[in-house]
Amino acid sequence: MEPRRRDARHEGLSAQSASADGRPVTGRAIVIGPYLRGRSGRQTSERSASGRVETGLRAPAARLDEAVGLARAIDLDVVEAGIVMLTELRPATFIGKGKVDEFAGLVKGLDVALVVMDCALSPVQQRNLERAWGAKVLDRTGLILEIFGRRARTREGALQVEHAHLTYQRSRLVRSWTHLERQRGGFGFLGGPGETQLEADRRIIAERIARIEVDLEKVKRTRKLHRDSRKRVPYPVVALVGYTNAGKSTLFNRMTQARVLSADMLFATLDPTLRAIDLPEGLRVILSDTVGFISDLPTMLVAAFRATLEEVIEADLILHVHDVSHGDAEAQSKDVLEVLGELGIEAEDKRLVEAWNKIDRLDPQERERLQNLADRQPAERRPILVSAITGEGVDALVATIETRLAATRVTFDLVLDPTDGAGVSWLHRNAEVLQKTMRDDGGLHVVVRVDPSKAGLIEAKFSADAAHASRR
Repeated sequence: MEPRRRDARHEGLSAQSASADGRPVTGRAIVIGPYLRGRSGRQTSERSASGRVETGLRAPAARLDEAVGLARAIDLDVVEAGIVMLTELRPATFIGKGKVDEFAGLVKGLDVALVVMDCALSPVQQRNLERAWGAKVLDRTGLILEIFGRRARTREGALQVEHAHLTYQRSRLVRSWTHLERQRGGFGFLGGPGETQLEADRRIIAERIARIEVDLEKVKRTRKLHRDSRKRVPYPVVALVGYTNAGKSTLFNRMTQARVLSADMLFATLDPTLRAIDLPEGLRVILSDTVGFISDLPTMLVAAFRATLEEVIEADLILHVHDVSHGDAEAQSKDVLEVLGELGIEAEDKRLVEAWNKIDRLDPQERERLQNLADRQPAERRPILVSAITGEGVDALVATIETRLAATRVTFDLVLDPTDGAGVSWLHRNAEVLQKTMRDDGGLHVVVRVDPSKAGLIEAKFSADAAHASRR
């Protein structure tokens, strides 16, 4: 992150020079972090314009750095960024009039066309700021939606992003566009006042949202069919979740030898990717890489991507990848758990396994401290320290995944007639066959492992041979 100069007296933005040749640069922007300050001078909780409570766990500087990273994720040239600490929120402009006037001069002086506000603005606040500054204003929700719009590659992802975009825009058709107030002629001979352009645009958006919801329902049914088909194949699913840029895709590539895009940027991965891998003890699993989470993730995005996030809900094991090298690692972890909670997955869920990633960036003392902290956790909740870049700790992580999955599955010892080819074939389709050996008495000894939900199928299928079938 490039250093940013701040005026300590005004807590405003300090000017930087324009481009070297004096010409405007395409996509020039400034980023403003307006954060509410408590009585003690420290940041406190605040309720944003969208109604969401921002916890204030992060330091303002860290929040601003993240906002700058989001802006650069859509190739904006951030020429300046700074923090504005607020004692109260203004209904009309979010920040005070003095700051609005100060930034108006800065916007003109730096010749920027876009101002990013790291907060959730109401439609009225956004319109008023755009009028005051003569530039487009984008709040945090709009910025995240722009990133998702650029990252979506599949039809499913594009539909989900468009649904979230339209839901967001529907409440913002109160901009300063004058054509939205023009009247259209009425139908029939009597005429009448007709329909305003604003009303027509809202109706068109509502109709498009309804069509997208129908398409998304089809996507949801298709994904359910895919999940049902995977359930018929006896392979457990391991879903990777975590804060954006925590290293999920890099770890996914390390474990699967795949080539999923992994980059040091926010939301490098959007569309989910699944790969089957064989663990050292013979267990085959399906690894799923999912979209990263972020603080104050727009509610409409959580709702729109629910079809995708159901891969996480239905997973046999959830691998929470945690960037322990980040200054706000604890706050990021809480944000991930908050989104998982919205999906019905609580922090105490037995399926959760924590992978503390990027230990290669830590000094020896910090690594030792984290290792001691992890060792003090109960065995069933103990985090695994890994580096997806170097591969350190990945073997221990794989072993933990295998142990945790094996503990949730039921193992059967079966003795079959060697001529029962149909029975052996059925076991291969519906269970994980661990071992097949011939016994001295001529019987075929088969060891299989299944999900507890399929244990009844095994017992029913081979009930005639109950004397020769046993559950471990």
